[in-house]
Amino acid sequence: MAGWLNIAEIELSAMTVQCLDRRISSMGVLADQISAWEFVRNMGSKIVDWQFTTDNARTKLKHLYPKI
Repeated sequence: MAGWLNIAEIELSAMTVQCLDRRISSMGVLADQISAWEFVRNMGSKIVDWQFTTDNARTKLKHLYPKI
C-alpha cells in the first residue's frame, strides 16, 4: 500500500520543483503549466527501482508481520 503513496509523493515533489517554483498569475496559467509538465513527465516514462523487498521487510519489521 505504501508503494503507490511513495510514488505519488515523488511526483508531487518533482512537480513542485520543476513546475511550481515561481509565482503563477492565474488559475488558467497554472492549469496550462501543469498540463504541459504532466505531458513531458508522462513521455519520460520514469520507473521506480524498489530496493526494499518483502524479505527485507519481514526481517527488519518482523514485529509487524504475523507468524504463519
